[in-house]
Amino acid sequence: MKIVVPYAPGGSTDILARTIAENLSKRFGQPVVVVNQPGAGGSVGTAAVARSPADGYTMVMATNGTHAINPTLYTKLPYDAVKDFKPVSLIASVPLLLVVPAKSEVKTVKALMERGAGGKPLNFGSAGVGSSGHLAGEMLKIEGKLDAQHIAYKGDGPAVVDLIGGNVDYLFANMPAAVNQAKAGTVRPLAVTSAQRSQELPDVPTVAEAGYPRLQVDPWYGVLVPSGTSTEVVNTLSEAINAALKDPAVRKRFEGLGATPQGTTPEKFAQVIAADTAKFATAIKISGAKAD
Repeated sequence: MKIVVPYAPGGSTDILARTIAENLSKRFGQPVVVVNQPGAGGSVGTAAVARSPADGYTMVMATNGTHAINPTLYTKLPYDAVKDFKPVSLIASVPLLLVVPAKSEVKTVKALMERGAGGKPLNFGSAGVGSSGHLAGEMLKIEGKLDAQHIAYKGDGPAVVDLIGGNVDYLFANMPAAVNQAKAGTVRPLAVTSAQRSQELPDVPTVAEAGYPRLQVDPWYGVLVPSGTSTEVVNTLSEAINAALKDPAVRKRFEGLGATPQGTTPEKFAQVIAADTAKFATAIKISGAKAD
């Protein structure tokens, strides 16, 4: 069995997938491996799963990027986010963390806005074109009328590394990919994009507390399988994943990364995907973001 992660190793999707895979290996009594297939905003690995045998042995760790953003962002996708997949379970919701290099003079969201609007060109990174971090960066750019250039990476991991090196000025990273660096002081967190503060970084304000409520974004992660997979197999996988998400060790690992464990029915997950697709379609149109 394998879980395809359509992003580079070291990012949020990869970390959460490996945590789930380890638990499922024990439950099913056989290896569940994680295969990274990054590229084109998650489209490469996602399309590979769509073309895989519908036998329950190949899953994709999807994100709102692959299934709620890409359908609007791309005029042509190598997969149909609705017709080619069956939702299994929503795994986790994870806020974004707005971070700057530890050596940056910027210490607040307001200060970042003032710097970007003051005639100084900025660079901001993301996990890829059309990722939640990219759109959040575009929203911040619009909100503050910033002179900012987007730099796309193949996942949060490489983006955070370049931020630490000072190659980008700011970044909206998924919590699992940046929380440890924030705690270690290698990056400076300015705000979280969730409605409430993170338990892992209680001193970091929300974007609303920082004065920018329209920047609230709650990315999610979930497992899907090819559309031809039987309902029986989908339900078996869903039950196993939801049981794994109740395991204290898994929950502790997720929460330690700033992720909130979920666990849903396939039907509930389908509703989440549909709602977010509509929300991000609006954001994409306002930002003018495109990827092809």
